[in-house]
Amino acid sequence: MADTKREIERKYEATPRTGLPDLTRAAGVASVTDEGVTELDAVYYDTPGLRLAADALTLRRRTGGEDAGWHLKFPVASGIRDEIRAPLSDTLPRSLAGLLRSRVRDGEVVPVVRLRSSRDVRHLRDGDGTLLAELSVDTVHAEGLTSGGEAAWTEIEVELADDTDPAILDAVEKRLRKAGIRPSDSPSKLSRALAETGVEPAAAPVTPGTPGTAAAAVLGYVREHVEAIVAHDPAVRRDLPDAVHQLRVSCRRLRSAFKTYRRVLDREVTDPVGEELKWLAGELGVARDQEVLDERLRARLTDLPRTLVLGPVKARLRRRDAAHGRSARRQALAALDSARYLALLDRLDALLADPPLRKDAALDAREALARAVRKDHDRLAGRIHHALSLAPGDERDLALHEARKAAKRARYAAEAAEPTLGKPAKRLAGRVKDVQTLLGEHQDAVVARGALRELAIIAHGAGESAFTWGLLYGREEAAAEAAERGLPEVWARASAPELTASLTR
Repeated sequence: MADTKREIERKYEATPRTGLPDLTRAAGVASVTDEGVTELDAVYYDTPGLRLAADALTLRRRTGGEDAGWHLKFPVASGIRDEIRAPLSDTLPRSLAGLLRSRVRDGEVVPVVRLRSSRDVRHLRDGDGTLLAELSVDTVHAEGLTSGGEAAWTEIEVELADDTDPAILDAVEKRLRKAGIRPSDSPSKLSRALAETGVEPAAAPVTPGTPGTAAAAVLGYVREHVEAIVAHDPAVRRDLPDAVHQLRVSCRRLRSAFKTYRRVLDREVTDPVGEELKWLAGELGVARDQEVLDERLRARLTDLPRTLVLGPVKARLRRRDAAHGRSARRQALAALDSARYLALLDRLDALLADPPLRKDAALDAREALARAVRKDHDRLAGRIHHALSLAPGDERDLALHEARKAAKRARYAAEAAEPTLGKPAKRLAGRVKDVQTLLGEHQDAVVARGALRELAIIAHGAGESAFTWGLLYGREEAAAEAAERGLPEVWARASAPELTASLTR
């Protein structure tokens, strides 16, 4: 079983002769206790091309100390990492291997560096004896297991204790700096060990295409979202907030880019990849759509006066949420564990390595991207006008849903073009996003009505009052109607002729 610890620390340069200042003079520190010396032996693992190190991930098997075992660290922010721990074993635990799947694929991790450290530990406490931080002076010997190189150094590490104000790190750093001790240039022991033992990473991927061309702009955007899928994969597995949504959005943006820029990238190659992205987004969508629906229904129920909540409404909604949520998460994880998903990641890598460029790929990026954005905007206009021409009802609801998808594609197209076209593309994306948001509210109301009808039928069959479910159904009808009434005005702002005309000024 793996567990997670948020690691907040700072590292400083030192030598064997570096003396520590009196840290009880740091604000908030009342005492410093010597905890003795611990011998640590850690072997760091990576892919042969050091893919983990390139993404600032650290995987090690360490003996010695209180936390001996396997440790996998994900960067959160500068000086902050999430450390996921698993018990000591001879082979990489499955719980950690899954978190590396999007990067390692069907390959293996191999030992790349061994670090043996003598850790001289001190605990910094406040007046009540509560641990504030752990300071260690580490004497490190590094051995490159693939290069044969060796290196040695001394460093100081200050790690914040759990549930402690990070300001204590600033106070300690102030005292260290006054003593002439400076922050380390290396973000981690591993990065320093790789550099100093001569372990060479693979060359960073280069996005094809001459700078300033449509190929360079579009492929740069594609690479951004391919990398986002890889990065969000372990977050989904860890069930982090918004992770499913972010991974799904990257799938959609890629698929949309393949359609929008089909005069730059050959559809014979990108269409099959797009279908696989659609499949993955769909598998993930069950979890995300359920999450959105659950939040909406809970909010609607909370807004009702208590006198209008009749029967075990909240309990039934909780049971429904829990059952659907578990099923949706199982489906999402099954997709990420499938051979089909790994094949998709490989196809995306292959597409970037050897892009299927068409004639327009060599065009000036401004010209090609502006034309593509206008075309998607025109497509959206057609969907909007068609939907507004229909009478209220199921057919119009479906047409508005199709318009919403067109709005999303037009928005993504404009956002992809922002680095090239600047403020005009950003302005257009913002206006189209307003359209998408309004149509999204309409679609959410339509979906909620279906769920509420189902809940009302179940409640009635169980002999419960269906009054509250019917009341909420009526409120969702009103929400959908309000969105429809507001659409012409929002669309008028998004379809102003000067918006698209300014794209190439």
